[in-house]
Amino acid sequence: MQISRAIALATWAALLVIPTMAQQASDVVAPEAPSAIDLKQPVQATTRMVVAANPLAAQAGLDVLNAGGNAADALVTVQAVLGLVEPQSSGLGGGAFLTWYDAATGTVTTFDGRETAPAAATPDLFLGEDKQPLGFFDAVIGGRSVGVPGVPRLLETVHEKYGKRPWADLLQPAIELAEKGFAVSPRLNVMITEDVGRLDTQSAARAYFFDEAGAPLAVGAVLKNPDYATTLRALAEGGAKAFYTGPIAEQIVTAVTSHPTNPGRLSMQDLADYAVKERPAVCAPYRGLSVCGMGPPSSGALTIGQILGLVQPFDLAALGPDDPESWRIIGDATRLAFADRDRYIADSDFVSIPKGLLNPDYLLLRSDLIRRPTALPDDGVKPGEPPWDKAELRLDGQTFDVPATTHFVIVDQQGNVASMTSSVENAFGSRQMVAGFILNNQLTDFSFAPEKDGLAVANRVEAGKRPRSSMAPTIVLKDGKPAYALGSPGGSSIIPYVATTLIALIDWKLDMQAAISKPHMLNRFGTYELEAGTDAENFADDLEAFGYKTKVGDMNSGLHGVAITPEGLTGGADPRREGVAVGD
Repeated sequence: MQISRAIALATWAALLVIPTMAQQASDVVAPEAPSAIDLKQPVQATTRMVVAANPLAAQAGLDVLNAGGNAADALVTVQAVLGLVEPQSSGLGGGAFLTWYDAATGTVTTFDGRETAPAAATPDLFLGEDKQPLGFFDAVIGGRSVGVPGVPRLLETVHEKYGKRPWADLLQPAIELAEKGFAVSPRLNVMITEDVGRLDTQSAARAYFFDEAGAPLAVGAVLKNPDYATTLRALAEGGAKAFYTGPIAEQIVTAVTSHPTNPGRLSMQDLADYAVKERPAVCAPYRGLSVCGMGPPSSGALTIGQILGLVQPFDLAALGPDDPESWRIIGDATRLAFADRDRYIADSDFVSIPKGLLNPDYLLLRSDLIRRPTALPDDGVKPGEPPWDKAELRLDGQTFDVPATTHFVIVDQQGNVASMTSSVENAFGSRQMVAGFILNNQLTDFSFAPEKDGLAVANRVEAGKRPRSSMAPTIVLKDGKPAYALGSPGGSSIIPYVATTLIALIDWKLDMQAAISKPHMLNRFGTYELEAGTDAENFADDLEAFGYKTKVGDMNSGLHGVAITPEGLTGGADPRREGVAVGD
């Protein structure tokens, strides 16, 4: 999607913001897209703010804060509404990572709500009868790709630990919206349309996302989801247990295991056994700040920390964002970090991970590889040898890491900060819909090929294991206090999206909205990707002179962030999507 079109859709969506949940969603209709498009401006607030991928979800979260709730309360409401209005990206049938700053203790922690592989899963899960890896959509559509969802348990776990408002009250806005209906947004319409031939092959999804003639639901059509309301009522009354046991769990298992062409291996016991894990935050130093986020099974914080550590010896502030040399340094740093990521990072509950991936001496040694006038040749970008506690032989894995994710940030009046990335993996996940929500296809984030020549891939499928992710919910501390909170969807592009936004904020002193809106240029695997329809295209000749291949294309990030200062809050929402920042 060209950025100008994306901005149009985002501006259109902003017109749909409902000031309070008392206004009937069934009255919402789609205005015409405006003809004059301006880039989004930063949003200012004093003590509380929500930035989310849909105006209805953002406003519902702010309503919770305005009613005396905190960030832990608001994130329950925001996720419940997003699962309804943005089902292609996240929901009850998916997983999430949360980075949380607790104002009472002054600490950062993380919560791992990532999906797990069924107990019956084996390393050959995504190999065909010929013992070769399946094609991506051959693996995705059906039950084979579905892992145990983590979102309901994550919401409950965080609310029980930090929340203030009654649990049932927090689900009520989404229940009311599901029953009254909401207007299909331009983005949802586009996503349904682009998935024709896959989404409409699955009966429940076809009945929900397509009209009686079989056409994708039109922009502005009022969509109701009584099944989702029923599910949320069960959660309101019985907590997450109502999801992981009983009728809802039975519907999930039936859908997964009885798929006619691609059944999965999920069981009722898998659901009942699911647990969220609170893990220590991974924090990396950068320019006197501490950049904190989610560690394994996410590769987000470690890989972003490596990128920042690799560029730290260079004066990016003096070079500035318009100098191609800045992008040569950032591009090769990203490539080196991704080489380590692909070899070493996986679920740390199952594999050992080098202790020294963020070791300053190791990063300085790797950074020396970038001290050259041209791009690193492809054969010069290899995994390094970071310090280990106990070394293991590893092979690089084969993963697809296709984006369909959402990110939101909440800052409350007490100073708590929630930075949460939530996903069903591919757009509309496995395309299986039960009880009003989409089931994930997160198991395809594992390496399809489990081994080579007898050596195991770190991110191979194993029973109970959590697949590696690129999600990177981030909180940046200055003198121990939050300064920035941000994250993005985008598959493995999440990592450079967040890393370059941090560089724009810290080195180039852009405000949050400007940092998010800047044209994307990223290099994960050798080719420099330049965002179509933006000034990034103007860098092609200079980057090619460095020795890179370049590729122009759409980059549909969904960056959302808040800058936190003693004077107040500044929010930014990605103009490429429909998100908004709202505050007091």
